[in-house]
Amino acid sequence: MWKSHPKALPYLFLSEMWERFGYYLMIGIFTLYLKDVEAGFAMTEKEASDLYGTFIALVFLTPFIGGLVADRYLGYKKSIVMGGIMMGAGYMMMGIHSLPMLYVAMTLVIVGNGFFKPNISTLLGNFYNEEKYIAKKDEGYNIFYMGINVGAFICNFFGAALKILFGWQEAFMAAGVGMFIGVIIFLMGTKHYGDKTDKKGVQEGDMPFYKIVLYILVPSVIFGIIGWFLKGVASDTNIDCAIFGSDSTDAFIFACIPVVYFYGSLYFKAKAEEKRPIGALLSIFAVVILFWAVFKLNGSALNNWGDKYTDRELTGTAQQIGSKLVLTYTLTYKKDSVALYD
Repeated sequence: MWKSHPKALPYLFLSEMWERFGYYLMIGIFTLYLKDVEAGFAMTEKEASDLYGTFIALVFLTPFIGGLVADRYLGYKKSIVMGGIMMGAGYMMMGIHSLPMLYVAMTLVIVGNGFFKPNISTLLGNFYNEEKYIAKKDEGYNIFYMGINVGAFICNFFGAALKILFGWQEAFMAAGVGMFIGVIIFLMGTKHYGDKTDKKGVQEGDMPFYKIVLYILVPSVIFGIIGWFLKGVASDTNIDCAIFGSDSTDAFIFACIPVVYFYGSLYFKAKAEEKRPIGALLSIFAVVILFWAVFKLNGSALNNWGDKYTDRELTGTAQQIGSKLVLTYTLTYKKDSVALYD
């Protein structure tokens, strides 16, 4: 499978596989951990889903910045290694039962993902830009994507087993170990990367970094703050409330306005011959946004549904066999109690 492809492909394949192992393991247990009354933070489903949604939104934002920094300043190898270490540390810290520590851990994962995720895919593409490999580019990315699927599949068994045998912290630590393994494998392939990891620098016609910050990021932050503090009035109670369900959702939607305006202006200001490809790209953006908005419910709505409606009762032969398995988790049904503080 590897012979007709760049020698770097197996290392990038395995690095991405272990990165996705850690990421999807964390995603699979994150909201369940937040809702856990005894060992978690006793959050409601709405609170847990809101925090998860904010986390996912920022995870999708940072690759925009991380890709720019890698392209122009750090190069791909430094960015990937730095991002992987930050993500691994963040996963390790998530199981520490402290809300401030949880936010620090989430920040490390968000920023680390911004440096790791876009740049390992770009690095792979750099190898297939060579004439002898260009015809194999689609096949190469299909192989690379298989690594994502393998990592996302096997992590669920490890996450469940470690949670049952030891607890939440050990499950999150497994995600961190997986991420560190990915970084080690990536470094093992260094000799095969050559100059493909070098930064590209600022190219002719590129918008300066400070303009990107001033025209996109700063307005997004300002609009996000406006969205956070702007309130609607509930018609049934006449009480101030969030416009779109929560303050963080309001902030995110408002923060998107400058971004949408910027990309829309690119289309209207483009030359006639550039309008069609830009329009096609923006259309793809719109569809992809909808897809990932639904797909990422796997860590919130799907988890909540499974938590509520999975029939966990075993009877007959299945119960006799299941009771002898080490990993069987026996549930005791009782009313949750949450300490109330003034």
